[in-house]
Amino acid sequence: MHFGPHKKSFFSLWRNITCLVCLIVLLAACNDERTIINFSSPSQGDNINLGDNIKLKLDLTANVKLDSVAYFVDGKMIAKSTSTDSVLLKTANLPLGYRMVTAIVTQGDVKDTINTNIVLTTKRTPTKLKYKVVQTFPHDTSAYTQGLSYVDGKLLESTGENGSSQLRYVDIRSGNVLQKTDLDAQYFGEGSVKIGNKIIMLTWRENLGFVFDAKTFKQIGTFPYQQSREGWGLSFDGKNILRSDGTNRIWLMNANNYQEEGYIEVYNQNGTVESLNELEYINGKIYANVYLTNKIVIINPKNGEVEAEIDLTELVPKNFFKTSNDAQNNVLNGIAWDANGKRLFVTGKKWPKLYQIEIAQ
Repeated sequence: MHFGPHKKSFFSLWRNITCLVCLIVLLAACNDERTIINFSSPSQGDNINLGDNIKLKLDLTANVKLDSVAYFVDGKMIAKSTSTDSVLLKTANLPLGYRMVTAIVTQGDVKDTINTNIVLTTKRTPTKLKYKVVQTFPHDTSAYTQGLSYVDGKLLESTGENGSSQLRYVDIRSGNVLQKTDLDAQYFGEGSVKIGNKIIMLTWRENLGFVFDAKTFKQIGTFPYQQSREGWGLSFDGKNILRSDGTNRIWLMNANNYQEEGYIEVYNQNGTVESLNELEYINGKIYANVYLTNKIVIINPKNGEVEAEIDLTELVPKNFFKTSNDAQNNVLNGIAWDANGKRLFVTGKKWPKLYQIEIAQ
């Protein structure tokens, strides 16, 4: 048996050195006066009603000496301060949906960036609008209507379903097709809109839009989708192309190159309004069909709030469709506005009639 003092092993020495390094790092972190913890207000994911004010407040390490704090919402500066006092964010003019809130804290040459987000919602209940039928016209019952607009005294209609998708001009009074072009059977046609001397038309899940000459219907181009999920409805507000994708988003597209440059998120008092479909821009508001309903919602394009809605259930064809599946799918879809004549037309997928309606004031 061996007696005498034990020599420390290499592993024992290494363990002690490691502990010492960790202790030094921990003490250095504790002494770092520039450390920023987080937003103390608002909390991540807070739901805020449009019009409510929010207190922006940072939770900082004690004794931090800062030069300035700049606050941003979605990248736009809304306030700047030289103290840790809270700043009031007014939401009345913000768009609904997810908003990124950022604080950039400057301490000498050091800048720290802190992010949080809120969900801006609305508690406004949409006004229920009444209407009356002014005139009734025939509508092609083979037309699975996806897009509808008024163009120079006639209707521009785009239809869906693989093998049946078309772009067409239609005579309003007779319902007869005046001019048409067929999409290849691999494409499921969706919304359409005329801008200048061109017509653009969407496909559903093929991630491709078509560009046609408005007079000849000759295809003169295509464009891909970017961030949006699918192609549904189209309209034009005079500056941006408005496009729905089956969610609560209305995308804003550049009218020259068809690039997506942002979106509006649509909400009512119950939350997001999903399945937005065919669109029409009327007197500064967006009118949208809601898929699988017989309802049109009227949206404020500045913030995405649903201000009013129209229930057109009374116009649904009675005992017309042969199966329950046909009745469930061939819902209201198609809104066309004659701006000069102040006439509003609506129809549905494979409906036998087109209606001119007037909304009660």
